[in-house]
Amino acid sequence: MKKILFFMVLAVVSQIVSAQQQTDAATERKIDKIIEQLTLKEKVSMCHAQSKFSSPGVPRLGIPEIWMSDGPHGVRGEINWDNWGYAGWTNDSITAFPALTALAASFNPELAYEYGFALGEEARYRKKEILLGPGVNIYRTPMNGRNFEYMGEDPYLASKMVVPYIKGVQKNGVAACVKHYALNNQEKWRGHINVKVDDRTLHEIYLPAFKAAVQEGDVWALMGAYNKYDGQHATTNKVLMNDILKGDWGFDGVVVSDWGSAHDTDESALNGLDIEMGSWTNGLTASRDFAYDEYYLANAFYNKLKSGEIDESVVDDKVRRILRLMFRTNMNPERPMGRMNNKEHHDIARKVAAEGIVLLKNEDNFFPIDPEKGITIAVIGENATKQMTIGGGSSELKAQYEISPLKGIQNRFTNATILHSMGYASGPSTYGRVVPSTLNQDSLHQAAVETARKADIVLFIGGLNKNHHQDCEGGDRLSFNLPYNQNKLLQDVTEANPNTGVILVSGNAVAMPWLKDIKGLMQAWYLGSDAGYALADVISGDVNPSGKLPFSFPVKLDDNAAHHFGELSYPGDSTNQYYKEGILVGYRWHDTKNIKPLFPFGYGLSYTTFEYRDLTTDQKSYTQTDKITLTFSLKNTGNTGGAEVAQLYVSDPKSSVMRPAKELKGFKKVFLQAGESTKVSITVPVNSFAFYSEEEQNWVVEPGKFNLLVNSSSADNQLSQIITVNQ
Repeated sequence: MKKILFFMVLAVVSQIVSAQQQTDAATERKIDKIIEQLTLKEKVSMCHAQSKFSSPGVPRLGIPEIWMSDGPHGVRGEINWDNWGYAGWTNDSITAFPALTALAASFNPELAYEYGFALGEEARYRKKEILLGPGVNIYRTPMNGRNFEYMGEDPYLASKMVVPYIKGVQKNGVAACVKHYALNNQEKWRGHINVKVDDRTLHEIYLPAFKAAVQEGDVWALMGAYNKYDGQHATTNKVLMNDILKGDWGFDGVVVSDWGSAHDTDESALNGLDIEMGSWTNGLTASRDFAYDEYYLANAFYNKLKSGEIDESVVDDKVRRILRLMFRTNMNPERPMGRMNNKEHHDIARKVAAEGIVLLKNEDNFFPIDPEKGITIAVIGENATKQMTIGGGSSELKAQYEISPLKGIQNRFTNATILHSMGYASGPSTYGRVVPSTLNQDSLHQAAVETARKADIVLFIGGLNKNHHQDCEGGDRLSFNLPYNQNKLLQDVTEANPNTGVILVSGNAVAMPWLKDIKGLMQAWYLGSDAGYALADVISGDVNPSGKLPFSFPVKLDDNAAHHFGELSYPGDSTNQYYKEGILVGYRWHDTKNIKPLFPFGYGLSYTTFEYRDLTTDQKSYTQTDKITLTFSLKNTGNTGGAEVAQLYVSDPKSSVMRPAKELKGFKKVFLQAGESTKVSITVPVNSFAFYSEEEQNWVVEPGKFNLLVNSSSADNQLSQIITVNQ
């Protein structure tokens, strides 16, 4: 019976594959016929922008324009045709989803699909062909202003979260555009810094999430980065684009430049760029009016094609890719219509936000706070009321609404007396410059301390924000400490009222000299439209926190690998930058060098407790083509239901090359009621144990013994098992 069922399934799969191949072949034949009808001028026109966020079609043949929009966690408001001002539409307010750090912290790939699908529906309703996201650049330094847009420090986690996100977006006939390819891991000098990195580090750390997006997610578009790699700009880099992306990985989609990241006609033409956007711009600020015909893939490209200096097959390949994208999007008659600002989207945004919140400290069970008690709660900190959907650069959003943390707490804790004091003020979120607040900081500080004295409990809601030199595109942070004198404010608040918990709103790790003085700590990220409701859900205990950190929190900045090696490693000398830490990024560095982090990767507390027991593997020895299935028992030993993220790390104690102490190779999020236990299985292919051999320019699994570690964080081993891999 099982054999019959197997062959029936195999037959169905074969039919589906055959039908898809026939469809693809038919589409390619249609593209051939279209290309035959296009003039050289029309072909070239399709390869560059016609406005800030669109590229032209060919009206005489009915070929539509392509419309794009930022960004990774919400569809941006409409921008003017030829300048960076907002168009002033009244129907472009959207659902703001949590930033991707929050999604990564959920460790929930199924939720990533729901997130992507809802976001794709909103992009489709707004008539966008390309959504400029997700971002999967690696969290290398906590100073990077754009880390909040990405999925953390681990390439495996980013790979597993980005694939369902892409599939969800593209289910709507909207192309996801994975970015920024590659090595764009800081904003300082992003337009010209030349990254020096060895091949092993490139392939093991900085490329896997992009590779997964292409080969597993079948992403339809990819955005090049601003920086240089090996002396050539990444967007038009022969090795990155031609050799790896379109060669080794077989990418059949469209490469879009970041806005202003193309610099040369020959490189743009010959090294993989398909649609050039935003040339003659300086990031998001300066622009030359009506310069579209002067783009590198415009008149200069046309003249080289016309003279025969560049073969016409070059532009034909670009147009083929563009038309292929159109048949997947705006020339696909079967794509759905999309939806926007509906209850389901709001619910998903709230769910992602709640699942992404990470409980980092909970002394004396400070959290949850009983919402039925008639206590006085002092909510202190500007981030309790500051809007976080605006600002931050290209990912800023025009949200239909944004529930502040203060409003969420007031709404849930109706039996409590809620006091609020700003404590500090940051000024408005302005791109490319810092605009100080006009409020008196000393007065705000003193008022907050007085408010703290009046309360039973203090909730300090601070952290970073979307201002320049905070969590914002176009500039990195200038200090690892909290800005706006928050460290001193926290010191004075905890002296006035030791019963203080901190809600840290940020996309980056920060220094915490006040950690020993507070009772509770939550990492809250930028949580989108329902931020306040999601926070109140977790603070009140309506939702048990289950988020895990997607990056390590160092005690001090020098404990971070990039900063350990000095300025040439970060930020570079303004010309070159050397990734001296190699593959030892994040927890790989902390664990291998025995440098204890403040909070490790994968760490997060719960309002309940979990017990791991009885790890077994389906075999003791494996070949390199096998898959390993681990099974263990997980029990909720506490008094409330909750979810735990069990994490599988692999250690190779004897290797011909240096290996990290451990590397994440699997995880599973499991919800259990109080007292419930279950068997958990994680399957991992043996070939994922490989390292990238620079000598062989290929992936290598060496035979020998490997230690499989089932952990609750990168630093907290629960179970282990040694297995053998044979030749």
